[in-house]
Amino acid sequence: MFSHKQKDKKHTHFLFLLLYNINNRHFVCVKMSFTLILRQIYKLSMQKIRNVAIIAHVDHGKTTLVDKMLLAGQLFSDREKPTELILDNNDLERERGITIVSKNVSIRYKGYKINIIDTPGHSDFGGEVERVLNMADGVLLLVDAFEGPMPQTRFVLQKAIEIGLKPIVVINKVDKPNCRPEEVQEEVFDLMFNLDATEEQLDFPTIYGSAKNNWMSTDWKAPRVDDITPVLDAIIEHIPEPNYNEGPTQMLITSLDYSSFVGRIAIGRVHRGKIREGQDIALVKRDGSIQKNRIKELRVFEGFSQSKVYEAECGEIVAVIGVENFEIGDSICDFENPEPLPPIAIDEPTMSMVFTINDSPFFGKDGKYVTSRHINDRLIKELDRNLALRVKKSENDDVWTVYGRGVLHLSVLIETMRREGYELQVGQPQVIFKEIGGKKCEPIEELTINTPDEVSGKVIEMVSVRKGEMVSMEKKGDRVHLVFQIPSRGIIGLRTNVLTATAGEAIMAHRFLEYQPYKGDIEKRTNGSMIAMESGTAFAYAIDKLQDRGKFFIFPQDEVYAGQVVGEHSKDNDLVVNVTKAKQLTNMRSKSSDEKAKIIPPVVFSLEEALEYIKEDEYVEVTPNHMRLRKIILDETERKKANKQ
Repeated sequence: MFSHKQKDKKHTHFLFLLLYNINNRHFVCVKMSFTLILRQIYKLSMQKIRNVAIIAHVDHGKTTLVDKMLLAGQLFSDREKPTELILDNNDLERERGITIVSKNVSIRYKGYKINIIDTPGHSDFGGEVERVLNMADGVLLLVDAFEGPMPQTRFVLQKAIEIGLKPIVVINKVDKPNCRPEEVQEEVFDLMFNLDATEEQLDFPTIYGSAKNNWMSTDWKAPRVDDITPVLDAIIEHIPEPNYNEGPTQMLITSLDYSSFVGRIAIGRVHRGKIREGQDIALVKRDGSIQKNRIKELRVFEGFSQSKVYEAECGEIVAVIGVENFEIGDSICDFENPEPLPPIAIDEPTMSMVFTINDSPFFGKDGKYVTSRHINDRLIKELDRNLALRVKKSENDDVWTVYGRGVLHLSVLIETMRREGYELQVGQPQVIFKEIGGKKCEPIEELTINTPDEVSGKVIEMVSVRKGEMVSMEKKGDRVHLVFQIPSRGIIGLRTNVLTATAGEAIMAHRFLEYQPYKGDIEKRTNGSMIAMESGTAFAYAIDKLQDRGKFFIFPQDEVYAGQVVGEHSKDNDLVVNVTKAKQLTNMRSKSSDEKAKIIPPVVFSLEEALEYIKEDEYVEVTPNHMRLRKIILDETERKKANKQ
């Protein structure tokens, strides 16, 4: 039926196809290049690829839905029993119940390859969301059937609409009591309309279900038992196939991975042409400079792992090994004709924090990495993958100013470092002010609080004191949905107070809105600190006698040092106390002196709470096993001198 021959020195392979012409009723011999036929075959295979990102507000069920999709894609053998939150594979993500780093995974379904990108839901990790959306052709927008669209829903959806991605709306948790799926669907439509979505984007399909109970359906009143396939069918039907762009190689590096064997791995989607192993490429940096590189190895995502391929064409998400000195946002282009793609635009940081070496009396007891060189190298390494982070070295060699998107964003970095064996000290979070039009401006955030009706008055008062302005108030059953515009400074330390006032019932969320003129001074923590007088072991006897002075942060038998903050004073001034004083032994006995010490349990801070609690003249000392609050100046006499100046 066909034969091939070599032509010229290029050895181009041709196929002579014998095709039947229906009109003239005879066979026609057609000459086609082998490359062209392969390309046609690849175009057919491209129709079998879907790139989809899953976006939602924090805790609306993204990672749980991905788990069920992985199970539906039969990535596990019958013997394997996967745990929940399969993709949240580091300890920090599992403990906090949030996704911090986006993950790539793929499943096979009905002959289609679906590349799934799980994204973080918290706006502090918006840098992650912004860059990974560049790899997708459509999004699954997950919304809680009771809460409806929340601040982060708006944040991530806005990014997706701006890029022009097609959304599929999944209304999750319809099994919850007092859920309102139909109202939520209308709210999502209104939100998209307000975000200037196109007519095509507004014509979105809606799937209802419960990811936790493993069912999805187009009708929420008719659940399908243990069937998640309607979501997968919707992805195949509604998410467009990748566009086939012919031309020289173009690929934007949107993520990275690291292997101790091959080093840094660039991950991105092939935007135009094809990319192959051994290809000479031009790496175009953000500043326009060009570096020559060669691709050593090429991989695509198959299930949880990566499989090696010789070549990948336009639309496929690939991992490239061998490219040196790249950064996220750089472009991999054709060697002879480099045409870079626009780099990823990332929102600027709104908060800063001072990082310094641990110079407390207890330094080096816990950690492996304690020197300034160790901390500097670790912060520089973090810049490679954390796009929303900035690091500025001060004149002092041991001090760095680290800029991020919020307290959570920076606290995750600190927590990661302490688990890796670092010792460091961090100062009070500070918002970043800007001068716009000759006026001092500060970041303003949209704050939403969902709280029981009976305590809503307390919450409104708390926010108002911190310069918050109420935008809307909506009653939903026995709860009230409050929306405020508040300076970022006002949010620092607010969560703990609101949760205390509402007995832990309030649900708080916030997102960066814009810079507005400075709102004036905000009332901060008025209570002073109780400071240890000398170093030693804290005794129950001493703590018992001092309990009427305030709340303690330490347990009996804890080791303390002079200058450490051991509690909160009940008044507004700092108080130096001796918690290392032991009971004097005598040979006399009396009823009053032999009474047992009754100690109130101390306040135990999380890292975010500690960062929000400290004053300007205090540090949080962070080591792998301990977290202590301390004064920057440990010596009492030196502290008094500094306060007078």
